[in-house]
Amino acid sequence: QVRLVESGGGLVQAGGSLTLSCAASGGRFSIDIMGWYRQPPGKQRELVALITTGITNYADSVKGRFTISRDNAKNTVTLHMSALKPDDTAVYYCNLRKIATMSDYWGQGTQVTVSS
Repeated sequence: QVRLVESGGGLVQAGGSLTLSCAASGGRFSIDIMGWYRQPPGKQRELVALITTGITNYADSVKGRFTISRDNAKNTVTLHMSALKPDDTAVYYCNLRKIATMSDYWGQGTQVTVSS
């Protein structure tokens, strides 16, 4: 069974940096899409960044500030966030989409709070 576990959330001041990590278990995922989504308070979940084989995609709001990477040998995906803004405050979720089935799997979420 696929399981995703996030870590690395917390409280940071505006302008600071934070790194989120997600460890996937229950299979091999090197050809699958992994990514990060977030849900700000009172808003819908939104895409932050995706990564697949050699391709990354970012929401306009985080381009130039966030970097997504993955380690297929360790089944991990990492989101390095810099120049954080209060608008980045949200629960961040790790996502895995299996290419073979187009099934989505989610982590439990990790809170990121950016103070002004």
